[in-house]
Amino acid sequence: MDRPTLRQLEYFVALAERLNFRRAAEACFVSQPSLSAQIAGLEGTLGVQLFERDRRGVRLTAAGEALVPGARETLAACGRLGQLARSFGAPLTGPLRLGAIPTVGPYLLPRVLPAIARDWPELQVYLREDTTARLLEGLEAGRLDLLLLAIDLDLGSVETMPLFSDPFVVAVPEGDELAGAEEAQPSDLDGRDVLLLEEGHCLRDQALPICTAAGADEMSGFRGTSLGTIAQMVAAGLGVTLLPELAVEREAAAAPGLRTIPFGSDGPSRSIGLAWRASSPREAEFRTLGETLQRAWASA
Repeated sequence: MDRPTLRQLEYFVALAERLNFRRAAEACFVSQPSLSAQIAGLEGTLGVQLFERDRRGVRLTAAGEALVPGARETLAACGRLGQLARSFGAPLTGPLRLGAIPTVGPYLLPRVLPAIARDWPELQVYLREDTTARLLEGLEAGRLDLLLLAIDLDLGSVETMPLFSDPFVVAVPEGDELAGAEEAQPSDLDGRDVLLLEEGHCLRDQALPICTAAGADEMSGFRGTSLGTIAQMVAAGLGVTLLPELAVEREAAAAPGLRTIPFGSDGPSRSIGLAWRASSPREAEFRTLGETLQRAWASA
């Protein structure tokens, strides 16, 4: 019997995780017809149907459910083999598949990528933005090598390296009673309508307990898909929010009516860092890259 290709297994796992051909194709950086063809080829090679497709969507068959863990294990093993081979060569050369959450990547990477390019000119960074849960899935499956995200959450068994602390600030519209304050207290949120990101964003999971403890209410009927959308809503006078300091410069420039007020030195914050598989042979490389990121951020 013919053997499945690694590409077929990669597409199979991507579709099994998303149960949506369009999103799976986007995750694999291919067209939807290409992904469909590879899935059909894999089903033909294995002699079993892996997915059920009808008007209600896509579902795994019993055979598909049973084969997903083995496919993930195979992809992870191949990824480890490639990383082990690269670890015997020059450090931080060749491709690096980096995953970043949307509340970190767009704000941090433009400030630090020039330093990475200068210090490690042979490193080829391929960026993937997604929520924390999906990035961790990609890391476990071997589709990603390294993650850049908030690490003060339960990330499972990954290894992490803290890079810097990112304080939260209160964002209000101009004209708000807090707009001219030099410093905010969590109690200033009491009774306020707070705009937050939608489910799946770790920033929501970090900001919501702070707001709830302060007596704030999440604005009913609205959850943002990006910090940019929320900043524009706040600037329009529709509520207040918590922003990470990392995002303030960019979002304040895009929303002239936005005003931000820092908390005191003991105010809430998140820890930004790197994460990788505990089994990765590239730990030393990742820590070296982390040191480059820390220096670049400190001088940005």
